[in-house]
Amino acid sequence: MIRFDSFILFLYIFVGILNIKNRNTMGRSYKGGVKMNRKYMMEQLMDYFRNNQDSSLSVKNLYEELRLKTHPMRSICLELVLDLVDVGFLKEENGRFCLAQKDKFMEGVLQRRVGGKNYFIPDDGSCNVMIAERNAMGATNGDRVKIVQYAKAPLSGPEGEVVEILKRAKETFVGTLQKKNDCAFVVTPDRSDKDILVPYSAVKKLHNGDKVIVKVVEWPTETDRSPIGKIVEVLGASGENEAEMHAILAEYGLPYSYPEQLEQAANAIPAEIPEYALLEREDFRDVVTFTIDPRDAKDFDDALSIREIGKGLWEVGVHIADVSHYVEEGSLIDKEAFKRATSIYLVDRTIPMLPENLCNNLCSLRPNEDKLAYSVIFEMTDAAVVKKYRIVRTVIRSNRRYTYEEAQAIIERFQQGGNEPLPGDEYTSQILQLDRMAKILREKRFVDGALGFDRVEVRFDIDEKGHPMSVYFKESKDANQLIEEFMLLANRSVAEYIGKKQDRNPKTFVYRVHDVPDPDRLSNLQQFIAKFGYKIKITGTNVDVAKSMNKLLADVKGKKEQNLVEIVSIRSMQKAIYTTDNIGHYGLAFDYYTHFTSPIRRYPDLMVHRLLTRYLSGGRSVMKAKCEENCEHCSHMEQLAEQAERASIKYKQVEYMADRMGQVYDAVISGVTEWGIYAEIVENKCEGMIPIRSLEGDYFEFDEKNYRIVGRKTKRTYRLGDPVRIQVAKCNLERKQMDYELVE
Repeated sequence: MIRFDSFILFLYIFVGILNIKNRNTMGRSYKGGVKMNRKYMMEQLMDYFRNNQDSSLSVKNLYEELRLKTHPMRSICLELVLDLVDVGFLKEENGRFCLAQKDKFMEGVLQRRVGGKNYFIPDDGSCNVMIAERNAMGATNGDRVKIVQYAKAPLSGPEGEVVEILKRAKETFVGTLQKKNDCAFVVTPDRSDKDILVPYSAVKKLHNGDKVIVKVVEWPTETDRSPIGKIVEVLGASGENEAEMHAILAEYGLPYSYPEQLEQAANAIPAEIPEYALLEREDFRDVVTFTIDPRDAKDFDDALSIREIGKGLWEVGVHIADVSHYVEEGSLIDKEAFKRATSIYLVDRTIPMLPENLCNNLCSLRPNEDKLAYSVIFEMTDAAVVKKYRIVRTVIRSNRRYTYEEAQAIIERFQQGGNEPLPGDEYTSQILQLDRMAKILREKRFVDGALGFDRVEVRFDIDEKGHPMSVYFKESKDANQLIEEFMLLANRSVAEYIGKKQDRNPKTFVYRVHDVPDPDRLSNLQQFIAKFGYKIKITGTNVDVAKSMNKLLADVKGKKEQNLVEIVSIRSMQKAIYTTDNIGHYGLAFDYYTHFTSPIRRYPDLMVHRLLTRYLSGGRSVMKAKCEENCEHCSHMEQLAEQAERASIKYKQVEYMADRMGQVYDAVISGVTEWGIYAEIVENKCEGMIPIRSLEGDYFEFDEKNYRIVGRKTKRTYRLGDPVRIQVAKCNLERKQMDYELVE
């Protein structure tokens, strides 16, 4: 009897459990051994319609296609189908369901992100498309790809899948060799890139940690595989200055040496100026002429001359090295110069556009040597009004080479009441006259609506091994602005000379243009600066907006948020580029502007010199399409050079701070993200990150709208621009990153 009662009790319990389980799995049936919850069913439905985009099914047909046999499964399916109709993924026609929007193919560029959150940027300017790592087809950052954009998923943004890689952004990568057991691979600084496998037999003689350039020879067809490559160059040991600087250049596809045969070709060019070249030029050798350049400069590509030609009337010459005389268009030297398009200025070196003999000797406007120049000669009043000007080829002889510091000392001495020239310097009066004119020109530019971004530049004193010893800041002073204003005047005048001619068919020319700011960017800037109590105009004339921007830059001068506001303001502007289509230069407030004054270090200036020579002699206009193509190339190379320069500065900052681990500094919060806050040290402008996980005592949440993170419990807030005390905790030279810790 006891046994029977026990059995009955067990039976009741067992049935009860089954009933509870059945109730709990009404939305969770099984299909093919897979638990069929609502999420899985939604994926099944979406995958089916994406794979059968021409299908139009009734609910009954859909049950059959998905092999849904139980009532709970069918009930869930019907609910989800109606949900997909509500969100616009499906549409209903006469009781049948089909895709509301079919997949479409698009071309563009893939941007990889750490964590697999990759984005596709379409060529047509439409919204970015998220590409999951499993759907990236092994594409790397910057690759041109073709994708299929899925029909929009409910409650999510656009999503797609790479179906073809059209063009690889690059096939060579810079990284660090790692050897372990019998395996070898190259680790790149970009964490979104996969490690590149290399044959172990090919790297046996190399050392662990060597900086190398690797070329990919086999791209993976599966997402979870790594590319296979071969080492094409060993740069040296990681951490060695030479290896690291070469690695930065190689990372951006930039050269770090000059071809030997072209150096030899440049050395063979005669230094003597032929008689015929002198006969066809205006002679300025007897006019007071001098250069003003940085103290470490070797290539002097501009000089100023000045003489009084009447009461209150001056002749000012802006003389530019005549590179086009020495570099023949289409020559091997010219082709190499075009390929480079610009000189590159890293922290510890210059990578020239031209061979050394040309840039530092033949073309350089060195003192006490006869030099060929392309010149703009101005007749100007004491009030810096240009009465007329002419563009001519000249021969000059510089009387003196000044550094910016020497010229600045002369100007400051006068400002402090000193009227007598410094001992041994007979050109004080000429410098002071040019300085007076430059100040008037500068003031007029700002009245006309020019922007005044005078950013402080970080510089390093380095030892013989390239190691940074100290940090200093380069500021634009009167002497710098003197040269700047006359170079701007020359560039503007040359552009006006060609651009303002009212020919029936305007001649093709190279302009330096800067478009007006994007209204959305200005609006974002306005919201940002409002957090600090500032405001700007974002509507009205260009002059109104520019004057408002200048007032903002003046108001933040010397404030803790100065650097931050200046950076964000610059980012709200468009980038200046080279083009044959003139739209003016917004930042300078010029209707016409070009680059004429630095042909030693910029290829567009050399293009301008050649076009001037052609047009001044009555030549026909050049082909616009080819000239525009050259402009685009030069703009692209300029941007790469800037990126490399910034990377070298960042590397030296990390290297400098690595010697100061554990030290405490005053800093300002320069950025706020969901993963941490960025802080910039006040005394040296070195920026590092404080990981959000390192903030103890609370769980901090990112408030994107207000540029801050806030503690959930304590409500403690870290906001953009806030002063903080930090300690240097970690320096990663490989990734050019620094981690800081807050000091309470």
